[in-house]
Parts: sequence; C-alpha cells; structure tokens
Amino acid sequence: MGAGHREGAKVTAEAVERTQVGPLLAQWRRRRGVSQLELSHLAGVSARHVGFVETGRSQPSREMVLRLAEHLDVPPRERNALLLAAGYAPVYHEKPLDDPAMRPVLDAVRRVLRGHHPYPAVVMDGRRDVIASNEPFDRLFTEGVAAHLLRPPVNVLRLALHPDGMAPRIVNLGRWRGKLLTGLARRSALDGNLRPLYEELLGYPCEQPVPEADIPGPDEIMLPLELRCGERVLSFLATFTTFGTARDLTSSELIIESFFPADDDTAAYLSGS
Repeated sequence: MGAGHREGAKVTAEAVERTQVGPLLAQWRRRRGVSQLELSHLAGVSARHVGFVETGRSQPSREMVLRLAEHLDVPPRERNALLLAAGYAPVYHEKPLDDPAMRPVLDAVRRVLRGHHPYPAVVMDGRRDVIASNEPFDRLFTEGVAAHLLRPPVNVLRLALHPDGMAPRIVNLGRWRGKLLTGLARRSALDGNLRPLYEELLGYPCEQPVPEADIPGPDEIMLPLELRCGERVLSFLATFTTFGTARDLTSSELIIESFFPADDDTAAYLSGS
C-alpha cells in the first residue's frame, strides 16, 4: 500500500501562552487516576511540592516538568506543551519521514514488516494513517475495498469501519467497531484533532448491535478480528508495537499493528499449507 503521512497537530506557544503548567499537570494526573501522594512517591518529591506546582504556588524546573511528565506517561508531543506552558523550550523535535536522519527508523519498519510475513502487519502514525504495510495486509484487508478509501493517506480505522471498506466482511463487526471507537474516543479526549475522525466513524452504519461496554464471555481471552475472505472466515489477534526509545515526535508516534492467526485453520491458510 502506498505510504501516506499526515503531520500531527503542532504545539505552538500561542496555544499555551494563557495556560500555566500546573493545571495541565493536574489534568494529566487526574486522567491517569493518580493521587498527588502517589505522584510524589513516583517522582521522589513531597506531596506538598506537587500540590504547590499544580496550584501555581511553585514554579517547577525544566527537569521537574519532564520528571512528572515521565511518571504520568505523557506523550512526547504533550510534554512539549507542558514545557512551553512552564516557559521552557521544547525538547522533542519532529523530522519528516523523508528526512535522511529518519532512514534507520524506516529501515526498522521495513524489517518488521518483512519479518512478519506471512501474517498481515501495518505501520501507522498517531492518526492511524498508513505509513507502510506488508503484502499479506494489502491482499487480505483491502479485498473489495472502494478505491476512494485506498487513496493516501489511508486511514486504518476508516478502512475497517466504512461500509465501502472492510466492514461488510467483518463477521463480528459490532464488537470490533465498539473496540475501535472506544479507543478512539479515549484518544480524542486527549487530542481534539481526532474528534472529527471519531464523529465521522460514529456516523457509519452498522447492522449489528454495538455493545456499550466490552464485556468478555466466560471463556474469552482476547477479542479476535473475524474476517470473511472468500468462502473462509479468518480469525486474527492484533498486537501493537511502538518505538519505546524514540527521541523524535514522528518516530515516537509510529504504531505497528501486527495480526496473528487466532486458530489453526487461519494459520494453515496463511502459511499456504
């Protein structure tokens, strides 16, 4: 599948100049469900100091902002926003994928995709737009998909849920749709730029019931993707991989979604046996 990359929203000083760092840190702490006391233990400071930072009574150092952000698992792009709100320069920079410095990242991506054969795999950016994919993904997941959904940037969520996409072939569409939309709703709460995509996908028709909560059956370990391919129904388990040591915004937001056979029949079909 052709590569397509859309840059994420840029964090600017204008966007945060009216916001102090304390309330932003407090928002992240609440999102993570961490108390001030718990955060203070993680960061090695007093709960009093955390409280003073959040209320603006204490101005945190650059290192303290980054330390608190690390323990709150704040994404790198949002760490830049915290630094700007505290009056410091961003530390994470962003290079386009065609920059020569990004060659090791692209080499690693291609190596992962080749190594996952004969199973499907796709590399996406933070919006879930396709950066690259392997031949099994292109062959199995784009069968019968309308041409307008395959024009770059191809969005994996739109590809899966659009009625002209994979949706008619997904046997358990209701539950799979619920899973994808729940994840996107959670991310859009942190990144408002994803909200239009969420609302678009929410408007797609679905004849199957979509559960309000994903409640597994008594013997269900994982939710598989059940995909009709010709006369067969293939069953896949999906895993996500990120570059945990990435120092660049573009590479830190790359996601590799790898699909594995969930049963012996699917494994045999994919291996050609």
